[in-house]
Amino acid sequence: MDNSLNVIDLFCGCGGLSYGFEKAGYNVLLGIDNDKKALETFELNHNDSRSICGDITQITYEKDIKPLIGGKTIDVIIGGPPCQGMSLSGPRKFEDPRNKLYLSYIRLVEEIRPRAFVIENVPGLVGLFGGKIKDNIIQKFTEMGYDIQYKILCASDYGVPQNRRRVVFVGIRGGHFEYPPIDENKVSCRMALSDLPALADEIGSENAAYITQPQNEYQKLMRKNSDVVRNHIAAEHSDKVKKIISLVPDGGNYKDLPEEYKNSRNFHVAWTRFASDKPAPTIDTGHRHHFHYQYNRVPTVRECARLQSFPDDFIFLGNKTQQFRQVGNAVPPLMAECIAEQLKKALGDKKDG
Repeated sequence: MDNSLNVIDLFCGCGGLSYGFEKAGYNVLLGIDNDKKALETFELNHNDSRSICGDITQITYEKDIKPLIGGKTIDVIIGGPPCQGMSLSGPRKFEDPRNKLYLSYIRLVEEIRPRAFVIENVPGLVGLFGGKIKDNIIQKFTEMGYDIQYKILCASDYGVPQNRRRVVFVGIRGGHFEYPPIDENKVSCRMALSDLPALADEIGSENAAYITQPQNEYQKLMRKNSDVVRNHIAAEHSDKVKKIISLVPDGGNYKDLPEEYKNSRNFHVAWTRFASDKPAPTIDTGHRHHFHYQYNRVPTVRECARLQSFPDDFIFLGNKTQQFRQVGNAVPPLMAECIAEQLKKALGDKKDG
């Protein structure tokens, strides 16, 4: 009998969070999202997982979820309710309908009563509206009998070559969760990307060859089950854009540009080149403000995926805009795996009985 813990992933996107849980030995039963193309990517990359495409505010356990998973018990619910309404980059409105989606997460936990749950979101959630959303989350789950805690984690502390900060709430019944220990060894952009084709003078092909053997442990891990490079197609920039990028040094930004170019994009992350010897800044959904540490172009989908810790055999479907969105919205799988391993310890590794 399979004693692994069963998981469903709400707001799953392409499935970075659930992929990490799968790597930690959990059985991912189901993903729910309203992005059809992201769900196609999810199903392609998760062993035997089902998916539901729809409005989560209308989805219930009895009507929609139970028929798909049969008699299986759901041990853990994971997910990151969409955070655009809570993001530092958008206007903060408490009545923003996107801020209400976390209530659907709470409702489904109440209907299903799993042994544990994990919520991932932007750090700004903690102080948003005077902490009202955070306090509401804690109160609702405490009333349900969960021991709940939260902590802001940085992905680069868990083997991910990216300084992505996210708040992670963990609730558990009948156990104590401890956040994963920090790994002091940081993975830099060069360590993450140096074996991929340069694409300096070409846009590339759908199935490309690696240009070197793996140069380090991170590249070995990313290439473990892959013999070709996919999703690695370069953007076509104008000569002017390429010239401006070429003037930005390793790790520099718009402040390093000559006066005539400084104000061509007027915000703090404009014209930022990755630092070769440090983790990347937060990978976004394809806004084209960050550039390769060496080449005069934006990173490809595969390079963004590497910086998110998706292995090279994780394939993204859809057009490039859809692929960038899937990568940028995801939870880094390596960080997710660390959280999943710790949760497994708290739950005693196996199901009750």
